[in-house]
Amino acid sequence: MTTTSGDLGALYNEQVSKGKIWQVIGASSLGTVIEWYDFYIFGSLTATIAPLFYPPGNDTFAYIAYLATFAIGFIVRPFGALFFGRIGDVVGRKYAFLVTLLIMGGATAIIGFLPTFAVIGWAAPITLLLVRVLQGLALGGEYGGAAVYVAEHVPDHQRGFYTSFIQITATLGLFMSLIVILIVQNMMTPEQFAGKAEGIAGWRIPFLISILLVGISLYIRLRMEESPIFQHVKSSGMTSANPLIEAFTKWENLKRVLVSLFGATAGQGVVWYAGQFFALFYLQSILNVNQTSSNYIIAIALLLAMPFFVFFGWLSDRIGRKWIILGGCLLAMLTYIPIYSAMQSAAGSNVVTASSQKDPVTGATKLTPQTISASGEVVNAEKVLPYTSLGELLSHSATWKLIGLVFIQVFWVTMVYGPIAAYLVEAFPAKIRYTALSLPYHIGNGVFGGLLPLIGVSLIAQTGNIYAGLFYPMAIAGLTFVVGAIFLKETHGHRIWEEVER
Repeated sequence: MTTTSGDLGALYNEQVSKGKIWQVIGASSLGTVIEWYDFYIFGSLTATIAPLFYPPGNDTFAYIAYLATFAIGFIVRPFGALFFGRIGDVVGRKYAFLVTLLIMGGATAIIGFLPTFAVIGWAAPITLLLVRVLQGLALGGEYGGAAVYVAEHVPDHQRGFYTSFIQITATLGLFMSLIVILIVQNMMTPEQFAGKAEGIAGWRIPFLISILLVGISLYIRLRMEESPIFQHVKSSGMTSANPLIEAFTKWENLKRVLVSLFGATAGQGVVWYAGQFFALFYLQSILNVNQTSSNYIIAIALLLAMPFFVFFGWLSDRIGRKWIILGGCLLAMLTYIPIYSAMQSAAGSNVVTASSQKDPVTGATKLTPQTISASGEVVNAEKVLPYTSLGELLSHSATWKLIGLVFIQVFWVTMVYGPIAAYLVEAFPAKIRYTALSLPYHIGNGVFGGLLPLIGVSLIAQTGNIYAGLFYPMAIAGLTFVVGAIFLKETHGHRIWEEVER
């Protein structure tokens, strides 16, 4: 017997009456937060880990090489999206993101046990690279599964609101990584944390904690049921035999992928990574702000901004997704230079350039922020905000200025990211949804966004211009605004429960 749209509506109402929506959101979000935590702990510890896994003597090379390894995890995300997206569209949403959770957790735990360059030589960075590839592949399959799974459980007219809780998970995962690092740092000396004293190196602990977190999430996810829309599609024999071919060789679907990439997710990706990761790298490596202080500044700004993911998801249910996303891209493009100029002024290190220099004592080469002395000479900048106590840090007026400036950047992030899951789910048909939405999302975020820290730091190192790293995200955000304004269709109001019958 053929199920009608009305029957599907009744099926949906049955799901709501069982009160499953928040259970679905909670279970999906917890696992996704943990996967983001695993993925971003790697980047949050850049300044500490980079010198340990590459040959000593050139810290600039080690830093850029580590960022390149960090970026590899983003570059392979689209391949994970294709592989796991196909599994999600053929076998089921639940099965796909159970597998991604196990891969991500295992890869992260390996880093916690991995010997450094001093112990196993070049095997250390090679193994680190391979582990990072596994992390990227796993995350490529995770996000699409979680977003689709939640979206296929909730009402059409509240999809932006409910899927925005999945959108919080990426920022919450980054926030968790910073908080765990700060807690561990405060429990030991800097030497113990860096592994320069006896006992377990403190930087390993955040990676090892992942084992416990993944175990909890796996237990919860095993108890979840498949999405009702996918159950209907599968029981009706409507699944795609080859979602890859259907998604990327049929022009109608391929056009949706390309418009979604260049008109939404590419700009969203660079805005996300500029406002959170590049801001962290910039504080630590360019403005010479103490590492612990930088982590506190970013963590507080993230915490203050997180409710706005839900706000803009909710707002997109009322006024539409398109112009909220594009508005965030435009505002970011227009304000990055003023914001980072204000950050340079607020930090107090008075950095005007950065260059690769060799330390006369250690012989190591590293990217060194520089300022102008009273006599007009270019000299190395001193560390600023050298606090380990949160109370001392917050008593300094510069701290609140920097928190506010990072908050503005994260606010732009909430505009572009809050509604994006709802848009992507609505843009693609159910039988190829997991595959089709995952690719533009992970190219936009994994390639365009994930390469930002590497490109930004490299441009600064090559030119000495401390603002050169901003030109890349400004250009991509501008491109997305133009393409999106012309070609992006408003999906707000799309009824995916009725669409499966077409």
